[in-house]
Amino acid sequence: MLKKLYERLILRFPIAVLAVLFVIVGILSVQALKLEVDASSETLLLEDDTDLLFMREVSTRYPSSLDMLIISFAPKNDLFAPETLRFLDEISQELKKVERVDSVTNILDVPLLENGSSAIKELVNDVTTLRSPYVNLQKAREELLTSPIYSENIVSKDLKTTAIIVMLKADETYARLLDKRNSAREKAVTDTAAKQEFRLASEEFKNYRDELRIKERQTIDDIRTILKSYENEGALFLGGVNMIAVDMITFVKSDLVYFGAILFVLLALTLWVIFRQIRYVILPLLICTISIISTAGILGFFGWEVTVISSNFVALQLILTISIVLHLIVRYRELASKYPKVAQKELVLLVMLSKINPSFFAVFTTIIGFLSLMLANIKPIINLGWMMASGITMSLVIAFTAFPAILVILPKKKLYVKFEKEFAFSSYCAKIVDKHGFFIIFAAICMVIFAIVGIQKLRVENSFINYFKSSTQIYQGMKNIDQNLGGTTPMDLVVEFKTDASVNEEEDDFEKEFTEDKNDPKYWFTPKVTNTALRVHDYFENNEFIGKVQSLGTLLKVGERLNNGKELDSFELALIYTNLPESYKNMILSPYINIEHNELRFTMRLIDSDPNLNRNELIQKANEELKDIITPDIGTYRLSGAMVLYNNMLQSLFKSQILTLGTVAVLFLVIFIPLFGSLKASLIAIASNLIPMGAVFGFMGFVGIPLDMMTITIAAISIGIGVDDVIHYIHRFKEELRLSGGDYTKAMYNSHNSIGYAMYYTTIATALGFGVLVFSNFMPTIYFGVLTVAVMIMVFFGAIILLPKLLLIFKPFKY
Repeated sequence: MLKKLYERLILRFPIAVLAVLFVIVGILSVQALKLEVDASSETLLLEDDTDLLFMREVSTRYPSSLDMLIISFAPKNDLFAPETLRFLDEISQELKKVERVDSVTNILDVPLLENGSSAIKELVNDVTTLRSPYVNLQKAREELLTSPIYSENIVSKDLKTTAIIVMLKADETYARLLDKRNSAREKAVTDTAAKQEFRLASEEFKNYRDELRIKERQTIDDIRTILKSYENEGALFLGGVNMIAVDMITFVKSDLVYFGAILFVLLALTLWVIFRQIRYVILPLLICTISIISTAGILGFFGWEVTVISSNFVALQLILTISIVLHLIVRYRELASKYPKVAQKELVLLVMLSKINPSFFAVFTTIIGFLSLMLANIKPIINLGWMMASGITMSLVIAFTAFPAILVILPKKKLYVKFEKEFAFSSYCAKIVDKHGFFIIFAAICMVIFAIVGIQKLRVENSFINYFKSSTQIYQGMKNIDQNLGGTTPMDLVVEFKTDASVNEEEDDFEKEFTEDKNDPKYWFTPKVTNTALRVHDYFENNEFIGKVQSLGTLLKVGERLNNGKELDSFELALIYTNLPESYKNMILSPYINIEHNELRFTMRLIDSDPNLNRNELIQKANEELKDIITPDIGTYRLSGAMVLYNNMLQSLFKSQILTLGTVAVLFLVIFIPLFGSLKASLIAIASNLIPMGAVFGFMGFVGIPLDMMTITIAAISIGIGVDDVIHYIHRFKEELRLSGGDYTKAMYNSHNSIGYAMYYTTIATALGFGVLVFSNFMPTIYFGVLTVAVMIMVFFGAIILLPKLLLIFKPFKY
């Protein structure tokens, strides 16, 4: 049937076929313009994560760290110099003019509790700040330097750096539409009729989110413009979760365009060096281009968005498409050299029929490898699986349509074979296989040991600061905040007291005069509450990987300093809570207690730049050790925040990928047995793929490249790419074995001198192309490029050296 399709349609009416193909691609190119990039924090979270639901619930009761930006400022002059203080006031007024900014806080605005009267009652009624005319600057300097509230939070230990806190306006519409979409999604799981409601809610949310994203980008740009205008005053750096999301979108878009173009140029140069004929440069690049445009059009049509995780789908499809086309080109050149008198039409038909079987199964197994990503419970990972599955399918269809239709139009031309003769690397590999069997097996055993040891050193981590090169502004700003102002990655602990834990506990005579009401501050600040606040605060503060900790415990420590070493009692705490001006209470108290919900909240920031930080271990250890502080008779507790959510995502992804690799290996075995007609050959094929892939992961373990949301997908990618060469080689080896009458050595040499060139060229082209990714400013892109090159090189050697040697040793085929 396929032969008839080529004879009666594609090879008979090639121009008409190409015209239809280009019309379809033109239509899809319009849809491709709708393809969008989404690097929001939501794309990096588990959809059904209960911790996500909890964080959203908590954010309705407390200020969200996601709405906060931090500007670190290291002035040229002394921090308390009049000109520095004037600058802080001036820049704060400028920042307040930015549309989405809700408030700006700097050292001029914070309450100086130790600067005025030490009497609590007088203190709350007359709060001193650096703006106060009677402020004592020396006492203010001492308080900011040593106060548990401000030290390493709003000022650095050396008083050379200060923070300007910018709170963005909470978007109630966004929160409402998000809740509406999530509720509709839950209904749609069990109610088919609700799927339309979910679709409409999703579309409404997405449209508003896209509008909001433009505003967020503009906000960050406006703030950076203000900072740039004041750069002569000192070193100014911007940090915050919103900024990271906006910058990640910028880096992803930049890499897609810039490195996509460079990849094409390098591939063109490589193809020219190899073939020295323009048709073999334009043809593969044309097929790659229309394949990528078509895939982008499909993604745009279905509304799939490019995220940080799936941002390299263009590069991946480029690898897989160029591999398909190079195998066709090498096969055509081989047959054209062997049968110089055969007509072009017959030659093209022979090429297509001889390559459809191995190409189809190579693509099919690659699709299985990528679809394994769907076992992850993370939408961007799932979408990457769908993207690549649809993309490689599109590449196969277009390659097997456009390649013969274009080639049959072109006249036969004398082949340039100088490169093959002068750089006969595959022939050299064949000699190694034949003459150095012991060395190959020894090297394979060493790789297995290397992989086992190295994989045990792998860490599952997600450090945002290390996503950017140290030379970039975003890295320098985050590191400055990380090391001088109490850390970057936010994490919270919420403690909910039992009803009887915070009321009527050891009440004194004064308290008993009042009506017992658990929502009355007079009865809420009991010893059990304050003791718990202090013990938990100290627990986190003593952790070397946690920077600044803020909680009720912070105020209690300050209160003790104010109270001549005596702890604040319930009455004094209630007095502060009730009488402190709202603006100051929102800074030092309201973010950490919620009397209505009977809760304490502890906020902290992790030292993200600490290379010894193990986030999962820190969370597990905290959950276990806090049991001794917050016992069941006191209440319950739960960690929350961005760090917890990202860690959940990584741990889930890691577990799913381990399960996935085993599942994919079994599926490949099931496919290989009927494809190769031998269980022994199938096991050899899988071993030849897994051993070099394991060596890549071992390398990651030894050099300290962590498994994060980008690099962890390399497993599915490498097994999907690596299996292509194995299938093509064994398919050709069986054919050569039949032609040689069962001579394994001769079949091996002939296979290397035919299919070996296609494997060799594909590896050269993709390795050179992806090597340029090391120049990106986005570290995930660099890791992706380095690891992809490593995978391509290792699986190539696995297929060109280890695989044929194992075939020669075990002789799985009988002739």
